[in-house]
Amino acid sequence: MVEALLRIGELAARAGVSIRTVDYYTGLGLLTPAQRTAGGYRLYVPTDVDRIHLVQRLEVQGVPLDAISTALTAPRADVTEILARIDEDLRVLHAAAETASPEVHGLLAAIAGRVHSLITVALQIPPDLFVP
Repeated sequence: MVEALLRIGELAARAGVSIRTVDYYTGLGLLTPAQRTAGGYRLYVPTDVDRIHLVQRLEVQGVPLDAISTALTAPRADVTEILARIDEDLRVLHAAAETASPEVHGLLAAIAGRVHSLITVALQIPPDLFVP
């Protein structure tokens, strides 16, 4: 069964955000209305609730909204290549941590933890939240 499209207020209520937030995210290209009513009201798909939650999770991790927008609307990348680059970067980080002073070691450990958190969020993103 196909779920009905949501007006902006319904989307905001389901996502637990304000209408202004939905407007803002739409303006940034993070959300795209599925269609408009004859009266000009924007209608969104129910999965946009998940998309809003994803944007919020990424924001909490410190990812800027413009970077989130770019990532969600960019052509699909080769995940294998991206994971290989991340793996190499983590190897370099680990090697640097082994020879670093205790202060720098702590900083590098914090960076590695942040990378791990971002990867965890990225792996939880359903493919249908990306723009085709």
